[in-house]
Parts: sequence; C-alpha cells; structure tokens
Amino acid sequence: MKSERQKMLDGELYNALDAELVAARAAARALCARINAPGCSEAEQRAVLMRLLGSGGDSATITPPFFCDYGSQIELGENVFFNFNCVLLDVCRIRIGARTLVGPAVQIYTPLHPMDAVLRRTQEYGKPVEIGCDAWIGGGAIILPGVRIGDRAVIGAGSVVTRDVPDDVLAVGNPCKVIRRLTSPF
Repeated sequence: MKSERQKMLDGELYNALDAELVAARAAARALCARINAPGCSEAEQRAVLMRLLGSGGDSATITPPFFCDYGSQIELGENVFFNFNCVLLDVCRIRIGARTLVGPAVQIYTPLHPMDAVLRRTQEYGKPVEIGCDAWIGGGAIILPGVRIGDRAVIGAGSVVTRDVPDDVLAVGNPCKVIRRLTSPF
C-alpha cells in the first residue's frame, strides 16, 4: 500500500494531515525561517537552500522572504532568480529552467482540492508545474497547478496562468492569454 507521501507525489488523492507530511512541512518551514531571518549570510542561505530544495540550491538566488510547503519537490536550473516574497506550494514537482527570473510576490501552486465537499474535508491532490529556461515571470503572477510555461516566455505582472503558455511569447491577464510572439530583443 502506498504511503500518503507517495500518493501526493504521484498526483493521487492523499491526506495532507498524515504525520509524515505534517513533519516534512514543519521541517521546510523551519528552513525557510532560517533563510528569512534577518542577518542570514549568503553562505548560510546557500547551505540552507542545498538542504531545502530538491535541486538547484547551489546556484539559485532567492531574495527573502521565501516560502514553500516541502522544498524537496522544487527543481531549479542554474542561476534561477527569485525576488522578494515568493510562495511555492510544492506538493508535486515544480521544475524551473535555467536563468529564469521570478518577480516579487509570485505564487506557484501545485495542490488541488476535490469539488466534492465531503471528500475535500480529508483529501487533496496535485499536478506538477514546469517553467522553461530563460523565462520571466512578472511580479504578483499566480501559476496554477498543472501549467507548463515555455522557454523564453514572458508572463506579465499580476497574471493568473490557468493553462499552458508556449515558448517565445508574451502572455498577460486574468486569465493569462498570449498577446504576441517575442521577436524583438525589447
């Protein structure tokens, strides 16, 4: 029989109040608190990120405060940058490609809740999020579960990304829609 953690990682219904999952979230919050603490040196932050994240903590730049559920499902390519106050709810994998810029107050969600109210009392599930290389996610954007954002895509500030965004486009709004292809360097 699968553990609640394995069900969570597989995108199946699981009980988020399972003791193992509660402990894992508490450990991640303690690590985030260390990153977010005033006076946390760059060297200490790097060491904490290496423990917290699934991969990429060695070259990522994260400007505190930063918050996540588990951290272990977050995979970052080289030189990913997060500005202030980002929230990543990583019940499933969040993969962000190399050199992607994430603006302030961006929120990336992987958890979902059943529409049935009785089931929702005890169960949730998730869908992974993937962001390509060299993307730019504008400040205050919200990326919903199951979304894939392509390489070099630009997401406008305040956008709510509800569906996939292809490579090399500017997409903005609520819901986020492709406005144009990116052909010029400006």
